[in-house]
Amino acid sequence: MALPPSRMGSGAARILTGLLEARTGQVLSEGRAWRMETALKPVLRDHGLQDIDELAGKLLRSRNPRLDEDVVNALLNNESSFFRDLQIFDLIHRQILPRIQEARGDRVLRIWSAGCSTGQEAYSLAIRFCNEAARWAGWRIEILATDISSAAIDQARSGIFSQMDVQRGLPIGDLIKWFEPAGDDWRANPELRRMIDFRQDNLFAARVPTGAYDLLLCRNVLLYFSPERRQSVFDLLARHSHDRSVLLLGAGETVIGQSEEFVPHPEFRGSYARRGPSTDACNSARRAG
Repeated sequence: MALPPSRMGSGAARILTGLLEARTGQVLSEGRAWRMETALKPVLRDHGLQDIDELAGKLLRSRNPRLDEDVVNALLNNESSFFRDLQIFDLIHRQILPRIQEARGDRVLRIWSAGCSTGQEAYSLAIRFCNEAARWAGWRIEILATDISSAAIDQARSGIFSQMDVQRGLPIGDLIKWFEPAGDDWRANPELRRMIDFRQDNLFAARVPTGAYDLLLCRNVLLYFSPERRQSVFDLLARHSHDRSVLLLGAGETVIGQSEEFVPHPEFRGSYARRGPSTDACNSARRAG
């Protein structure tokens, strides 16, 4: 891994990246390492530290949970946007959800957004449901959104987004309909915020998910994990899914060669299903055709 061209020594880099991996499972990529000092500047300022080497020394010498958490929050990649990869949301609402709706006689729909960052993915789902309220009348819709970053979850719960945030992917009609001005920012209205249960949680020691979910989104999360860590996450997702669940990953992520629990979905291109006799048969027939 290349180190930033700065005062930071390799020892400080190892301490900081080691803390991140130990707490989150994320392996700091070369591209993110180059931005390490910039990301940590607010932490240095808030804790009265001169530079990265002094920060690393303090992490070694003292047990300061607040400092550890601040460092981890600063180094995590909380990149997100509304309706990120719009075709995925079209797939969800035009194909996946209608099929789930047909199958669920109890009129309960459960969705888990794992690694939700600052919440734009979950809010995008909630907006689509609110825009199609008549279609979902009488249904109980549960959206769980989890992330390891306490700072990201705090922002997600607040529902407050900057002007730059709302300009990235949020249609102007939805902004006007579902958000209200909050100073220079925008805040999601209470109806949207009530639809989502935001929780801080760790995918490698998960406490929050319960039961099985119909739709699981774990997009652009696995990229930062080692193969062993990815397998652990797939095992977790499998434990909280059922035979008809649909799993969606990021564009650069796949279960192929990494999980025995999931296979490409026989109906929905780019999504995954729990492995079973029916999915294996459908996929074999599709390959043969």
